[in-house]
Amino acid sequence: MTTTAFDLPGYRIAASLGVVRGVVVRSRSVFGTLGATLQTVLGGNISLFTELAERTRAQAFDTMLHQAHLSGANAVIGVRYDANELMQGVTEVLCYGTAVRVEHA
Repeated sequence: MTTTAFDLPGYRIAASLGVVRGVVVRSRSVFGTLGATLQTVLGGNISLFTELAERTRAQAFDTMLHQAHLSGANAVIGVRYDANELMQGVTEVLCYGTAVRVEHA
């Protein structure tokens, strides 16, 4: 279970296991950049970058969940994303939250 809130209705937090995170650093390929440049000329959604962003966020989320599982958690609360450009064309995406063990209230 995951939530952006700091509690889960119907559950109580039995143990807080600390911050867990998933970090992914991605660069755009030359071909992807060329394709996206063509899409910008036409206007609208730049689907090549949208797909890259979605895949990157999903990978960061999955890595965070794996870290939570390794810590013994059965839920992550306060889930957040952050992104930073490390250098031109290279972006870091971070997904983080607090790993907890919850029980039915």
